Amino acid sequence: MPTGPGPAEVDRVQRRTVRVLVLTQAVGAVGITIGIATASLLARDLSGSEALSGLAQTAQVLGAAVISFLLAPLMARRGRRTGLATGYLTAAAGGLLAVLAGVLGSMPLLLVGAVLLGAGTSANNAARYAATDLATDATRARSLSLVVWATTIGAVAGPNLSGPSGAFADLVGIPELTGPFALGALGLLLAALVVGVLLRPDPLLLAQAAQRAHTETPGAGAAAGASGRRTSSAARARRAIRENPVLGYAIAALALAHATMIGVMVMTPLHMEHGGAGLKLIGVVISVHVLGMFAFSPLVGLLADRIGRAPVLGAGGVALLLALVLCAAAPSGMSWQVTAGLFMLGLGWSLVMVSASTLVAEHAPLAVRTDVQGASDLLMGLAAAATGALAGLVVDVAGYPTLALLSLALVAGVLGAALRAGATQGPQEPTRRTA
Repeated sequence: MPTGPGPAEVDRVQRRTVRVLVLTQAVGAVGITIGIATASLLARDLSGSEALSGLAQTAQVLGAAVISFLLAPLMARRGRRTGLATGYLTAAAGGLLAVLAGVLGSMPLLLVGAVLLGAGTSANNAARYAATDLATDATRARSLSLVVWATTIGAVAGPNLSGPSGAFADLVGIPELTGPFALGALGLLLAALVVGVLLRPDPLLLAQAAQRAHTETPGAGAAAGASGRRTSSAARARRAIRENPVLGYAIAALALAHATMIGVMVMTPLHMEHGGAGLKLIGVVISVHVLGMFAFSPLVGLLADRIGRAPVLGAGGVALLLALVLCAAAPSGMSWQVTAGLFMLGLGWSLVMVSASTLVAEHAPLAVRTDVQGASDLLMGLAAAATGALAGLVVDVAGYPTLALLSLALVAGVLGAALRAGATQGPQEPTRRTA
């Protein structure tokens, strides 16, 4: 019989993996979120059009989608460590290109940089799944949610560094709105260093070794994996989704919730600026939004493990519904409605992200796990990119409240997916191990 890692070693590596990923997320989140409050403003200045102001964020989301799918086969072959480090390094290069775009006054170069910067989001998304590679049923959602929560440290600080980053930009002689991207690149480089040095042994590779060790026929697991690898990543993901409908409902909920969040969030700085709000107030509101996205993730994970994934997913849909109503009622400038609405938008996203991602992690077979997760993040990003591209046009033509009201259609899809996932699973959650 083949030998592999024992339960004690698997548990030890799982605890270490979560600690390393928490540290990585805390550092990398600064690089990803620091430019949120200024990306649309920089795009407006370089393009000369408010209708095109959402293109930078849209390009970043689109980049995150495509790069997530490209990182999936790399992680399948080389493990999570290589995939995550590659993502963070690519994002750092994108941040530096965004700075160069501001210096040269080039909108096309900003869009290229934004696409590459999306690799940071790809890495962060993959990190949440890496936390589940060796997790048990009883702790899977909490392990995932702890990594999501760690983003709070950098994500809340990131937008609030918009002001100091302007002083940094003046110091080094670059345009004020590119300062956040310069500091963000440094954070992403540090994240790549942390994960590259500390994420050993690799959790995905160890999970694969554990599965091979528990295969009755020596080499059978490896043969099955090799057979699966002869088809494309997309084909393997489609087959897994057809065989397990819960995967489809979870992926649909992720895509719709993320599209809702991105579409409204990227236009909020412009809506506030129209009413006279300055960069500091915009940064505060975005920080409140990011707080809602990440700060309560451990509680969300605990609830998902205790009461089930589908009920928490449904609660996320309800929170998103309330958020859109508040945003639709918000006047331009600084208001309690936009602040509360952005907080609920983040909280609803968190409820959906943790519960639906856990469903994807526990229902995707190990042999095609990264393929399914990559496809999920691809669809999530494409939906958000499309919404982000349309958001600027909607706000330009009909206004920010109209954008919020139109987004209610996406939330209806989230609620429908939650109902279908609950009906398909039944009252009992799966009781199988991940690895």
